[in-house]
Amino acid sequence: MRHSALRREFSELIDIDAPVERLAGGFTFTEGPIWHPRDQYLLFSDMPADVRRRYDERAGIREVTRPSNKCNGMTYDAQLALVVCEHATSTLVREHDGKREILASHFEGKELNSPNDVCVHSDGSIYFSDPSYGRMPVYGVERPRQLDFQGVYRVRPGNREPQLLVDRNLFEQPNGLCFSPDERQLYVNDTVRALIRVFDVRSDGSLGPDRIFASGIRSELEPGVPDGMKCDSAGNIWVTAPGGVWVYSRSGALLGKIKVPELVANIHWGKADWRTLFICATHSLYAVRTKIGPRVEPFMRSNAPTSSARVASGAAANVSASAPERGIRTGALAIDPSRCALIIQDMQNDVMMEGGAFASSGSPQHARDQNVVENIRRLAEACRSRGVMVVHVWFVVEPGAPGFTLNAPLFEGVVDQKAMVRGSWGAAPVAGLEPQPGDHIVEKMRMCAFEGSHLEIVLKSGGRDTIIDTGAWTNMSIEHTARTGADKGYFVIVPEDCCSTMNADWHRASIEYAMQNVAAVTKSTELIEALG
Repeated sequence: MRHSALRREFSELIDIDAPVERLAGGFTFTEGPIWHPRDQYLLFSDMPADVRRRYDERAGIREVTRPSNKCNGMTYDAQLALVVCEHATSTLVREHDGKREILASHFEGKELNSPNDVCVHSDGSIYFSDPSYGRMPVYGVERPRQLDFQGVYRVRPGNREPQLLVDRNLFEQPNGLCFSPDERQLYVNDTVRALIRVFDVRSDGSLGPDRIFASGIRSELEPGVPDGMKCDSAGNIWVTAPGGVWVYSRSGALLGKIKVPELVANIHWGKADWRTLFICATHSLYAVRTKIGPRVEPFMRSNAPTSSARVASGAAANVSASAPERGIRTGALAIDPSRCALIIQDMQNDVMMEGGAFASSGSPQHARDQNVVENIRRLAEACRSRGVMVVHVWFVVEPGAPGFTLNAPLFEGVVDQKAMVRGSWGAAPVAGLEPQPGDHIVEKMRMCAFEGSHLEIVLKSGGRDTIIDTGAWTNMSIEHTARTGADKGYFVIVPEDCCSTMNADWHRASIEYAMQNVAAVTKSTELIEALG
């Protein structure tokens, strides 16, 4: 079955002839697919049959929950607790270690209609849609409604009273919803009106005014409606639609259509590399390989300890290793070298060496304690041999520092110490980390490697969406780059023994806290092993 490419960008997301494989069939109406990143299996619901099932490659399909309260949309929170929309009970629940916690059931004293689809923000807030489908026969339990509108809500951590986020009359039947990669936009589709709305997400988690992102998602010739919806790592929107799955660019242009033999209800990426799109389509479960994976959701970075955990390139991590003092074990990493770039940042004499402009900071001693130069050198050799792009990012100012703003003490120090001046010994790379043939060099005048540089052009030119972030200083340039990379939709890996700063306390503070929220933290030996 040949898919339909309406713009050339579609071929960058999926092969036009990619086969849609039927994994299993005989169901009543499938919904709510969600992939477990640590244990590598898919959960999905057969809603009218009131059963939840599990699929994995070794064991195939098996039943895991009956009755399931006619559950629909499912996801995980950052601790890998299952968050479930239940049609039969009109509740949003969380399941963990055999316990069932009600997250939301009423609004202003009245029962919710029937929570339908759900997604989790990185701050722990849970957003869900509440159409009335679960109060209809077959897909729920027929009963009178208590609310006279269909809304979109947010449940804040520790608060069971849902916050209504939209005008009561805005949606006829809100359904699928998803965040953009940077979580600055929330997309919500309306099944009856056959359109997708997009909202800006304010800093307090509320939504700004909506605008129409896409409309006319209907056909007189093929079955299908806007229902399940996901965002990929580049910000494209994949939504169930007539004939299968329609893919829109982040600007709202329809790029192409994935053809599926049955009416599609919902989708989710999975498998170790997050490049298999699972498709719940009426009576069957299908899968198709894609060239891109999902936006990184909080559960994909779960640091639940396990020896079998894996990290997939370009998409999501399900385990992160902390420093040994915290006692958290690192799972095995599985990484695609062709999608990775190693960034070696600020490893220059003024920053790292005795006699350098910043030697009095303690940086040279901590670099020795971390053995950081040798660790990075060894990692870089392994990366080059396996096809990983190697990018040297240098902090360089011109003599006299023209155009260099002195808006922070760090930058004032650069000028006062006459540091990082082009052509000087201080700006040169430390011995052992000189660029090799085939490496890239990027220059900057800020802490973050992305700011004011052409780093992103280099990464995109090589099709790299996974960053290995190394260099100095851990709590400054490395952390700034990891944060920005995560915001931009890159998957970031930080081998903590390939970073150093001014002292061990500052290094640990960054590695054990801030980095845990934006990156998968590991060790150089484990990373080299993961590269094959």
